[in-house]
Amino acid sequence: MRARYGVPLGVTAVGAACVAYATAIEPQAFRLRRVEVPVLPAGMRPIRILQVSDIHMVTGQNRKRRWLQSLAGLRPDLVVNTGDNLSDPEGVPEVLDALGPLMQFPGAYVFGSNDYYGPRFRNPARYLIEKSRSQHGLNGKTDPVTNVVRNPWGDLRDAFDAAGWVGLSNTRGHLKLDDGIEIALTGLDDPHIKRDRYAAVAGGPDPAADLSLAIVHAPYLRVLDAFAADRYPLILAGHTHGGQLCIPFYGALVTNCDLDTKRVKGLSAHTAGGERSYLHVSAGCGANRYTPIRFACPPEATLLTLTARKAGRPVR
Repeated sequence: MRARYGVPLGVTAVGAACVAYATAIEPQAFRLRRVEVPVLPAGMRPIRILQVSDIHMVTGQNRKRRWLQSLAGLRPDLVVNTGDNLSDPEGVPEVLDALGPLMQFPGAYVFGSNDYYGPRFRNPARYLIEKSRSQHGLNGKTDPVTNVVRNPWGDLRDAFDAAGWVGLSNTRGHLKLDDGIEIALTGLDDPHIKRDRYAAVAGGPDPAADLSLAIVHAPYLRVLDAFAADRYPLILAGHTHGGQLCIPFYGALVTNCDLDTKRVKGLSAHTAGGERSYLHVSAGCGANRYTPIRFACPPEATLLTLTARKAGRPVR
């Protein structure tokens, strides 16, 4: 009798432990990743960019809020926020409180779909199916306008703008660092809900700037192709949550877009039109309030240190 029931009970216990870990422990295991990217002209000092993404703030997430506040101690040259700050229409004050210390630094931002629209409850079992369909381009998802909760994204925009952060929804911008280094920025609204308008920003990097960056929330291939073909040296994105549910020693199962799973998070390369760009995808530090789980994919922010490019690698 013991042998008959021992294995099923053991499997059940392991499964329960994994669920408990994925819902209660790993989502709170915030970490900072450090990445070096060789994209600067020879002789330029290193530039430190802190990328935060996919905060998905829900009222009462105090540990996340304090961790984000603590990142100001890194004293980055530039903060880039790649969207999906909200997962609660009431979460704007807590997002601004969490990011307040970081807003003393130069910054830029784009929005994601969850900044515009609140999440809806869905059967968690549909998570992998829907994300897999999106990865293979089967969703055809468009900008939702009915039967959704609209988030007060304008309040976020106004606060970011008041702090001097550069909004990049289908537009270009510039900012100067304290020592006069000029950074040109090109950003798109969220491709996941088809708000991107690349024609509005086409034309490539600003040759007068010391560095040009491309910024977008969701790393769909059509966007990455356009940025790379236009010779942007570095593209920053979020959205994927690093896969959110990963298999140890294997990796992510889905990306929630048409990007391949090998590039679901971290630094990689993207080639289009005979040109090559670096791509950094943040795994983000939150999740949809109705699927608040992570497994083998801890929540994160990234400190990217940009250094002199390698010989033979052009930078615009």
